[in-house]
Amino acid sequence: MSTTIEQLDRIVRTAHEAFAAARDVAPRTRANWLEAIATALEGAGDELLALAHEETHLPEGRLRGELARTVFQIRLFADEVLRGEPLDATIDHVDPSWGMGPRPDLRRVNFPLGVVGVFGSSNFPFAFSVMGGDSVSGLAAGCGVVHKIHDAHEKLGQRTAEIVIQALQAAGAPRGLFATVIGRPAGEELVTHRLVRAIGFTGSTQVGRLLLDRAAARPEPIPFYGELASINPVFVTQRAWQARKEEILREYVGSYTLGMGQFCTKPGLLFVPQLDMATSRILQAAVAAVQPAQMLTSALAGGYRKVRDEMRHRPKVEVLVAGDDGDSPAPTLLTTSVAAVLENRDILAEEMFGPASIIVQYDDESQLTQVAATLDGQLTTTVQAEPGEQLTELISELQARSGRVIWNAWPTGVTVTYAQQHGGPYPATTAAGTTSVGTAAVRRFLRPVSYQGFPDEALPLALQENNPWGIMRRVDGEWQHASKVAK
Repeated sequence: MSTTIEQLDRIVRTAHEAFAAARDVAPRTRANWLEAIATALEGAGDELLALAHEETHLPEGRLRGELARTVFQIRLFADEVLRGEPLDATIDHVDPSWGMGPRPDLRRVNFPLGVVGVFGSSNFPFAFSVMGGDSVSGLAAGCGVVHKIHDAHEKLGQRTAEIVIQALQAAGAPRGLFATVIGRPAGEELVTHRLVRAIGFTGSTQVGRLLLDRAAARPEPIPFYGELASINPVFVTQRAWQARKEEILREYVGSYTLGMGQFCTKPGLLFVPQLDMATSRILQAAVAAVQPAQMLTSALAGGYRKVRDEMRHRPKVEVLVAGDDGDSPAPTLLTTSVAAVLENRDILAEEMFGPASIIVQYDDESQLTQVAATLDGQLTTTVQAEPGEQLTELISELQARSGRVIWNAWPTGVTVTYAQQHGGPYPATTAAGTTSVGTAAVRRFLRPVSYQGFPDEALPLALQENNPWGIMRRVDGEWQHASKVAK
């Protein structure tokens, strides 16, 4: 049953009250809340996996790995919270001899924004869902979180939310700190509710853009952190092609068909030198060996078929492997030329969310830099090259257009770690300076405040001289662990 607008209002108000009660708790307390969630999800693993398989048709191995990733992510964020990393506590003591003139006592720390609205994705029922990256980022930041459950796995979402809410209550968190809503009207209202201070979204460009515009049209616009669409092109140099052509092709097919092509980092374009008959047969054999599986929903399958069919009927696009229709489609592989994509940039911009990709053939390697300069924003771009190759111009174009540039690997499979950047210029995301994966994701839902000349006892605990929370801080330009801080 969909959440009514009246119910949504009560849920957001309660989340705001919970946020107000919890925003100043000690890092250890907040970390304990996150650990409680992780432990509860682990304990309910078999039940959740069964629900996920029922609704998404994904194999148990994939789902089990995704749940393990989700639990790991929660605990990684709990460790960050415990150390005080998201707070970025910074202290500049009074310095009469500071280079630009006497410096006052100035101290800065991050504060949570308030209530965060999160939209779950269809393609990751755990990792980008109820307690996925955006939700755990919001909680780690100290925000209240209201999550809009995706209808692709609604029963799983509701049960996951029940487990999370019970775990938080048992751990002593304020009631309503985390909550969920269902249905499009509630989702739209979530973006415009006056107590919601930011939005995290993963989904289609069409829906994401509508919600972005809605967030921007508020009397007081709020940040909208949307992950929308990415083609994730892969560029193969002539030397790499000569050295390991078959290896590259097999790995490419494995990458673009992984998860039935329903990954946001699927390589949708592969740029290679001219194909010959032998190479085409290698590709066709590799694609034929892929075992089709059911796509996540019939709606996604229908959308995929529509975009794929439009793509293969574009001028100068040829079919290498036709694929087929249905909810478990055999993969499709298309081909065209650099000249064709430069004439028709829609080929470079249209995401086929499913098991289809395009091989773009070039005549001269200099064309790679030329076509890279025409790309829209991407989550990833990849180079397959050999040791010693100097590709400065190409890499420069790619880094200007993507959040993660990859060398001799494949973009599918996004690790959760400290240096991860899962973002990119529009339309890959709506906020290129942020990431939705990795520990830096927490900072999206924080706002820095500086205190100048305050007496120690009036400062937030994170900034007081004796470091009562025992967190990492930057003091007079030097990072200090708690053990190095004078008590």
